[in-house]
Amino acid sequence: MNEHPINLFLVPTPIGNLKDITIRAIEVLKSADVILAEDTRTSGSLLKHLEISRPLQSYHIFNEHKTVQRLVDRMKAGEVFALISDAGTPAISDPGFLLVREVLAAGLDVQCLPGPTALIPALINSGLPNDRFVFEGFLPHKKGRKTRIDNLVEEVRTMVFYESPHRLMKTLEQLSVAFGPERQACVSRELTKLHEENARGTLAELIEYYQTNPLKGEIVLTVAGRNPKA
Repeated sequence: MNEHPINLFLVPTPIGNLKDITIRAIEVLKSADVILAEDTRTSGSLLKHLEISRPLQSYHIFNEHKTVQRLVDRMKAGEVFALISDAGTPAISDPGFLLVREVLAAGLDVQCLPGPTALIPALINSGLPNDRFVFEGFLPHKKGRKTRIDNLVEEVRTMVFYESPHRLMKTLEQLSVAFGPERQACVSRELTKLHEENARGTLAELIEYYQTNPLKGEIVLTVAGRNPKA
């Protein structure tokens, strides 16, 4: 058993419904010396709702390389930090990996709390096989995008992607060309929120559906793998 004090906690926050925060997450946030937040305005609203008043510091993709060593030094001096993202579990398609790696390299301890993440509910809601799956996160916006998709053509496991509303149609069309229009998929958006939607069908059917239905909110795209018998 590890009896060393924890220097860095990774604390998942709700992806939509604020009731999804855990009791333990609240306790850790209340006890941390400093809370590192991707967007202090977004996180500030959540902390206010939870009645948590702790020092809040910005930590995001644009400043993580500049600040990571200073944060490690402060942890060495005894400060305890809690890292949160705008929604979900930190370091999953969000900043966090670099900090975790450097904290561990410095001989300090890290602990990630279990909690909300969009990819698992979307995968289960899709109705596609979930005994084996691969998480691809966000596809590259431009350079390397086609190469990444081409590398997945032979993938037999269910694939899970994060996508933005204004790129979803492009992604569906590109996957339809690469995998075939009859490949089964599911678009999950606004998970845990009032207007949650899970649109299921072939890639061709989803393209047709979203030509007439508005797209907004956070999106998870789940796509069936190649049938090995085909």
